[in-house]
Amino acid sequence: QVQLVESGGGLVQAGGSLRLSCAASGSIRSIYFMGWYRQAPGKQRELVASIRNSGSANYADSVKGRFTISGDNAKNTIYLQMNDLKPEDTAVYYCNYNGLTTGWRPYDNWGQGTQVTVSS
Repeated sequence: QVQLVESGGGLVQAGGSLRLSCAASGSIRSIYFMGWYRQAPGKQRELVASIRNSGSANYADSVKGRFTISGDNAKNTIYLQMNDLKPEDTAVYYCNYNGLTTGWRPYDNWGQGTQVTVSS
């Protein structure tokens, strides 16, 4: 079993910053993909940022230059630093990890979600 626990959401004014964290624990042999998604009311879940174990990162065009994804391999934790937040960033943010368990089974797990609300 692999568990993901998120933290760091909240309410912030436009132009402000928040930092999200997602810590993975359990029977982890390897992690090859880590990503942050978000889902606003009435909209589909979208990929915001991702990072692979190679260290390469990708971002949605809407957040480039404002959001930064990073990871701490020793802690199996990823972060999403969100700066210059806009009201349209308001959503529930989910982390997602893909990899292999110690039993050599693939996993594709999600965090519980954390609410980010940006007021104008």
